[in-house]
Amino acid sequence: MYALVSDLYPICRSITGPGVRETLRRLQAHVPLEVHEVPTGTKVFDWEVPKEWRIRDAYISDTDGNRIVDFKQSNLHVVSGSVPISQTMPWSALKDHLHTLPDHPEWVPYRTCFHREDWGFCLRHDLFERLDAQGEQSYEVCIDATLADGSLTYGEFYLPGESRSEVLFSCHVCHPSLANDNLSGIAVATFLAKHLRQQPRRYSYRILFIPATIGAITWLSLNQAQTAHVEHGLVLALLGDSGHFTYKKSRRGDEAIDRIVEHVLRQSGSDHSILDFEPFGYDQRQFCSPGFDLPMGCLMRSANEQFPEYHTSADNLDLVRPRYLAESLDACVAITDALEADRTYLNRNPYGEPRLGERGLYRAFGSVADGARAQRATLWVLNLSDGHNSLLDIAERSGLTFHEIHRAAHALIDHELLEECPDGNEHAQPRQSAGTRINQLEKL
Repeated sequence: MYALVSDLYPICRSITGPGVRETLRRLQAHVPLEVHEVPTGTKVFDWEVPKEWRIRDAYISDTDGNRIVDFKQSNLHVVSGSVPISQTMPWSALKDHLHTLPDHPEWVPYRTCFHREDWGFCLRHDLFERLDAQGEQSYEVCIDATLADGSLTYGEFYLPGESRSEVLFSCHVCHPSLANDNLSGIAVATFLAKHLRQQPRRYSYRILFIPATIGAITWLSLNQAQTAHVEHGLVLALLGDSGHFTYKKSRRGDEAIDRIVEHVLRQSGSDHSILDFEPFGYDQRQFCSPGFDLPMGCLMRSANEQFPEYHTSADNLDLVRPRYLAESLDACVAITDALEADRTYLNRNPYGEPRLGERGLYRAFGSVADGARAQRATLWVLNLSDGHNSLLDIAERSGLTFHEIHRAAHALIDHELLEECPDGNEHAQPRQSAGTRINQLEKL
């Protein structure tokens, strides 16, 4: 995963253009993504697919021709989406188009102007101060870029399972050289896809590699009917730094994905934070908009804007470490394992406690490292398997891990003491389909 982050790091990505296409092309070496192109001007709800931005070069040079700010040294030096310009101008006119970080004078900020025609450069604040001290000098300013009709590009990977019910993962692919905010989520999503390809699957899985905001809105607009199949989902972002895990709940706050992620993080024994939903930060707010209200949470380590390197040149290959990427992938695998394994069962011998020793189950407990916990798990599963409680319900109530409860359930199934409810969980309240929700809103 770290090698993939390193490979993608130099590419200049934006919400449209060749950087996104090149990123998706390299990901296709790992998983067979389907790449979609949506033409400029396509109406997507209240938005339109924007023009395509292509940049070839950009710089600010002094009167001797020395490039003092150079896009070729760092693609963060140019405000993403800048319109073309080729002009000589005085410092007093130029400095209004320059962006710095006074609190971190050695870092370069990341800035955008996607939805307005503007231009600008980002640079170190200590360099800005040196130039400012030189007074009213002239500078050559060049941004060799085009903003023209083209398309918005996104990648989609679909894995069919036994059911049409889907688990949806999403990550954004529109930031330039930012290792944690962008590339860590891409890397974890890619390697999660590789893992899931090798597993038996009850659910179908869909993983989206999309530009932030407009990409999610575009996918939702073009796939409204498909959203009715989404049973669980996660936005993956900021998964490569040393911060503890942070989970932001879905809009409803009590979805199965919320409970499973919280259970996995709690049972890991590691520090973590659970945040209530808010319509801010990443594409969760698009998937959880009221017309869709999808069961989508957001899994991060350090949350957006909660670490100083966020949206700066310090979000580099030193900030992201292989160990933390691996921990993030492990968490995602544990979450999907729990989603796959969660079932509702019926005790086939519900009148009193069955004779476990007669069936050799006590001997099975003795073969487990912690036999007492295994016995407790078995008794909890027997007692609560009444068609009303899923394995997740039992794990939460017992305080045992989902893995322990799941293992006990399978031991009981093997001894014909437990059977799965025919429809999975006959007492669960069905979610409204996206189409039903949209029709209700249209009537209002």
